Amino acid sequence: MSGCLINPSSIVSDAELLRLDGVRFGYRERQILSDVSLSVRRGSIVALVGGSGSGKTTILRLIGGLLRAQQGSVRFEGQEVGLLGRDALYAVRRRMGMLYQFGALFTDLSVFDNVAFPLREHTGLAEALIRDLVLLKLNAVGLRGVAHYRTSQLSGGMARRVALARAIALDPPLIMYDEPSAGLEIGRAHV
Repeated sequence: MSGCLINPSSIVSDAELLRLDGVRFGYRERQILSDVSLSVRRGSIVALVGGSGSGKTTILRLIGGLLRAQQGSVRFEGQEVGLLGRDALYAVRRRMGMLYQFGALFTDLSVFDNVAFPLREHTGLAEALIRDLVLLKLNAVGLRGVAHYRTSQLSGGMARRVALARAIALDPPLIMYDEPSAGLEIGRAHV
């Protein structure tokens, strides 16, 4: 079994952040999701658990607008994601952080520039403030002192944490993790 986590902002509120109603999605004759409904309130943590191919990543892609539901609706902060135009979808995605299963780092950028990317892309912050935020986020994920590294110098677990720092760079109200523990270097107990 594997899983995905949806971690809305830590702001405690019972306001609904995300809702899926009667969502259906499939590829050609292969139906992946059938009548999926889900409501996520701010401040909650939701885990989607299931076997490989059960639709967990598909749900995350529907929420992020990378796929569109064939039936039903996906709403983020009250907006129907599948009906948004390019600019509105781009604006909604700024309010979502996504940690992809394989990190999806830019291999030609340094660790610093990978984490700075969403800040440069979506804000008008001064470079000095971006520098401070990037270093803060890297420190938050336990990667102090690696800002100058190239992605090729990182272990799998380090790359995953860089991707996490990038996902939280804008402090989004929704953070989605695809396979949250994949590639993390967790100490092994010796028996």
